[in-house]
Amino acid sequence: MFHWPGRGEAILFGTVKHLSTLFILLTVACLQRTVVEPATLVLRNGKIVTVDDAKPEAQAMAIKGDRITALGSNDDIQRYVGPETKVIDLAGQTAIPGLIESHGHFMRLGQTKTMLDLMDVKDWSEIVSMVEAAAKQATPGEWILGNGWHQEKWASVPKPNVEGFPFHDELSKVSPDNPVILSHASGHASFVNARAMAAAGLTSKTPDPAGGEILKDATGRPIGLLRETASALVNRALEDWRAKKTPEERLADARRQIELAVKASLENGVTSFHDAGANFATVDVYKQAAADGLLGIRLWVMIRDSNDNLRAKLAQYKAVGLNENHLTIAAIKVTADGALGSRGALMLEPYADSPSSSGLATVPLESIAETAKIAIDNGVQLCVHCIGDRANREVLNVYERTFKQNAAQKDLRWRIEHAQHLDAADIPRFGQLGVIAAMQGIHATSDAPYVPARLGPARAEEGAYVWQKLMKTGAIIANGTDVPVERIDPMANFHATITRKTKDGSVFYGDQKMTRAEALKSYTWNGAYAAKEESLKGSLAAGKLADITVLSKDIMTVPEDEIPSTMVVYTIVGGKVVYTR
Repeated sequence: MFHWPGRGEAILFGTVKHLSTLFILLTVACLQRTVVEPATLVLRNGKIVTVDDAKPEAQAMAIKGDRITALGSNDDIQRYVGPETKVIDLAGQTAIPGLIESHGHFMRLGQTKTMLDLMDVKDWSEIVSMVEAAAKQATPGEWILGNGWHQEKWASVPKPNVEGFPFHDELSKVSPDNPVILSHASGHASFVNARAMAAAGLTSKTPDPAGGEILKDATGRPIGLLRETASALVNRALEDWRAKKTPEERLADARRQIELAVKASLENGVTSFHDAGANFATVDVYKQAAADGLLGIRLWVMIRDSNDNLRAKLAQYKAVGLNENHLTIAAIKVTADGALGSRGALMLEPYADSPSSSGLATVPLESIAETAKIAIDNGVQLCVHCIGDRANREVLNVYERTFKQNAAQKDLRWRIEHAQHLDAADIPRFGQLGVIAAMQGIHATSDAPYVPARLGPARAEEGAYVWQKLMKTGAIIANGTDVPVERIDPMANFHATITRKTKDGSVFYGDQKMTRAEALKSYTWNGAYAAKEESLKGSLAAGKLADITVLSKDIMTVPEDEIPSTMVVYTIVGGKVVYTR
């Protein structure tokens, strides 16, 4: 006999049914939580600083291929460990997003590894001795190259001199059979010997080129110092000598420079590099290197070439994320003025320590405006080197006019490279116009000893390396070292950014220093934003590229003076450990 359940029995039956459904759902949820695709790499037991507001810190991270899968506690990430997973115990060490060198010179970095390193010389006589030793090893006619000297950092002023620069006679005496070019640390001047000037046909009658200067003594004789575009007079003779090599030899040299630059970057925890100026021929070398797997970091390239070449070639060269996001060509580089150290920065008022000079415009303003139109037409970013306050103002004017004329185009993210010395009236314009300031923390402390002399104290305090003033306008500051102008040393740069301490311990306008969080962001997310790549990199979050730098110390908490001794323990690019200390 069939029995229809009563009310109480029906409720009990329904409850059991719902509980069964709930049990099944919970079981499925648990299975989904425990059954995940194994990671290829897991970092655990560390302090992971993500630069991601949604999850500022984590203890462990899972990576699958070249992307981050998950972040959390050791227990959270343990389920991603499979039989083939590589597990790295960070042992309490700090992991941060892969560092982004937001303004450097990639091929020059490689080249300087094959030159005389003059960055730490104490005086002119030490340079002469180094060249003398190199000349004894060189074959007659072979060019001797050096990089990194800065007269303001010498212990003594050479005698005789013009503006603190020595005469070439001592140098020429020890290198009579070898042309010599010694590049200034700024990259905006060169010192050459008599043999190099002879190779270039440079004499007392040679006129100054546009945007450059051949420094001469009271009699009109060149002393050996070539400022700004004048360096090209001798560089052309160097290129003529190099041209005698076979195409295969020249290509081998270029690829070797790439290898050396990649090695130096990875050893310093740099996973992405904004190359501040490469011509189309160099980009061809980059493309082949990337295709061959030689480009071990991510390179974002600013094309520096003539406007005619840009118009003819840029459209076919523009590319984003080639070879698994290792090469992007999406910007143009122009140099509007020189450097402060060589008094080439273009200023609104004369130099305080050289009243006859206000610096040099290295490219006509009309040409920069033409380049701006090319950038707009091709949908690429424009990056203009501006150090002096006049150069910054004039380029901001070009940007503002271009933006108004092309109001329909949004999110352009045009940049000013360096933005070192600004007039107070122009500081707010960065935030108002959305112009990115690609600045270098280490330049502030490196230049500090002579900035007040060049500009005068009032002008220096008002507008020299004004990071906080710029950030208060809403401007994004992307950090870097301008290597090889400075060493590619992120810890020295980070320390300079948060302390603004010079070598003698004094602080250079300390109200403008960044906090540690601001400094780390300037070296990671801001660099990615400055290249329109923040969706891919710059912070550590699920779905982003697994570019990670592991440090021996926690730079967010250790005493300030311990930061420069912090070492890179691992550099990870795309989920692969590419450097281990």
